[in-house]
Amino acid sequence: MSPFRGSVPLTQEWRHFRFEVADGIATVTLDRPDTRVLVLRGSGRAFCSGGDVHEIIGATLAMGQDELLAFTRMTGEVIRGMRESPIPIIAGLQGMAAGAGAVIALAADFRVATPAARFAFLFTKVGLSGGDMGAAYLLPRLVGLGRATQLLMLGDTIDAAHAERIGLVSELVAEDELDVAVDRLARRLATGPAHAYAQTKALLTREQDMSLSAAVELEAMTQALLMTGKDYAEFHAAFTEGRDPRWQGR
Repeated sequence: MSPFRGSVPLTQEWRHFRFEVADGIATVTLDRPDTRVLVLRGSGRAFCSGGDVHEIIGATLAMGQDELLAFTRMTGEVIRGMRESPIPIIAGLQGMAAGAGAVIALAADFRVATPAARFAFLFTKVGLSGGDMGAAYLLPRLVGLGRATQLLMLGDTIDAAHAERIGLVSELVAEDELDVAVDRLARRLATGPAHAYAQTKALLTREQDMSLSAAVELEAMTQALLMTGKDYAEFHAAFTEGRDPRWQGR
């Protein structure tokens, strides 16, 4: 287990996933096959205000170079894991998403926010690069290079309306509608064609660094594979019989 943490205590009690280490390789395996959607929420006034100044910044000042690199790689692995997970991820944002919290929200597939939500990529304000945990990879692809430069270099806080305008927020809802909106989206994803969603997410991530020719070929191969699946045949049967599809995620 990594010795690094924010404010959550270390634990050896795991639910719904397995953690194994062998030959220097740590593997996390989701152990709940019926999981279709992951929802990230914060309690209280903030979604996630980032790393604690004393527990994170104070602690890193005492680390050597090897420890620092292990720490920064560990934080980046969180984001990589989110983007490479086949499960759709929804971030429900009722308040501030700052620093690492902003990148976690950025790495989600959907960001549902209330007008009270705020985003701040604060890394340069503590003397570090604005490109942290994959932010410089993900943010330009979502909001464009110019806006990403402003957000990552200046570290200014933007409100939910601004975030929606530039494409950082997927859906803006009233404060008292957040729970309903997140639940509605989660249920829609959970009851939909899981395999199709997983492949769509994978293509969206992988094709960002591909040529058009390579992307078209990858999509052709993916579609040909999905056309052999049970969900594709189920849609045809449901359409023929005049009923809703019963998706199996296969």
